[in-house]
Amino acid sequence: MRYRFAAVVSAVTFLACSGAEKQSAGAEAGATTSGVDLNGAGATFPLPIYSKWFSNYAEQTGVKINYGSVGSGAGIKQLSEQTVDFGASDGPMNDEELAAAKGGPVLHFPTVLGAVVITYNLPGVTTPLKLTGELIADIFLGKITKWNDARLVAENAGTTLPAQDILVVHRSDGSGTSFIFTDYLTAVSAAWKAGPGKGKSVAWPIGLGGRGNEGVSGSVKQTPGTIGYVELAYAKQNGLPAAHVKNAAGNVVEPTIASITAAAEGAIAQLGPNSDYRVSIVNAPGAQAYPISSFTWLLVYTNQADGAKGKKLVDFMRWMYTTGQQSAASLDYAPLPAALATQLTERLSSITGIAQ
Repeated sequence: MRYRFAAVVSAVTFLACSGAEKQSAGAEAGATTSGVDLNGAGATFPLPIYSKWFSNYAEQTGVKINYGSVGSGAGIKQLSEQTVDFGASDGPMNDEELAAAKGGPVLHFPTVLGAVVITYNLPGVTTPLKLTGELIADIFLGKITKWNDARLVAENAGTTLPAQDILVVHRSDGSGTSFIFTDYLTAVSAAWKAGPGKGKSVAWPIGLGGRGNEGVSGSVKQTPGTIGYVELAYAKQNGLPAAHVKNAAGNVVEPTIASITAAAEGAIAQLGPNSDYRVSIVNAPGAQAYPISSFTWLLVYTNQADGAKGKKLVDFMRWMYTTGQQSAASLDYAPLPAALATQLTERLSSITGIAQ
């Protein structure tokens, strides 16, 4: 199945239903939809894989899951207000957000691993750009303003870069993709750490805003000279290039399934049964680790207010950790290691209020 993303979308709701039917609606995500068993809302980062999962699961079980691709910040808000059955985020909820959730304790369940890539529109430049963390930070800080800046040229020896202004595109909405990206910039740049810092929303020093990964990828695709950050699948689906980035080991690494998996290996070793799974893997050690990698999470209340819905949600998540993982790589996500998927499946037993 091919997934096409609109250039600018205010809110897109994907409905997985029998016969792999896919529908979209402009209504507020989380609103009750006729014939739907579960409603969720949140991150655009995992939308391609979630859309496939919900469609495949509906085909196999008849359970229909409606998902609003509205951004991590909005997903957290809707979960906290109990207007959806589950949330989704690429940036874990902070302690204040957890305390504000009306339905009680929230559990974070990693679903897949993904990468945020630096994408750009430079006609005539066919060799992938090579970037360092400091260069990326200084571009988004507005300190590097021309594509033929001496520092960019030095990092990309042999590639002719144009004497053209750099136009930065960033997210305009509360975004887990922004959290991952700014978490990385905070780790590699003292100037960024002292300035915008990390968060789902930050005060961007420069640039134009796009809503969702769809909006940023659409703007970059349409406008020469632009640079932005999106989830890997969005760059590939839109035929956009992805820069190779120097990692903590000093190696310039392409974002691939293998390099995303390599970034997760160190963190996974530290995740035990008592972990809350709110862990960052940006700028991870490892010779082949892609440095802007992350888990993405489903957000689920520990105590389910509706037992029947709770059972459907837990049943889906059991499927997600087995059958669902098999399709992750086809959409440019790294599946969870088998041991971690098993650990998380066992953790589902901690969810209470489930109908028997």
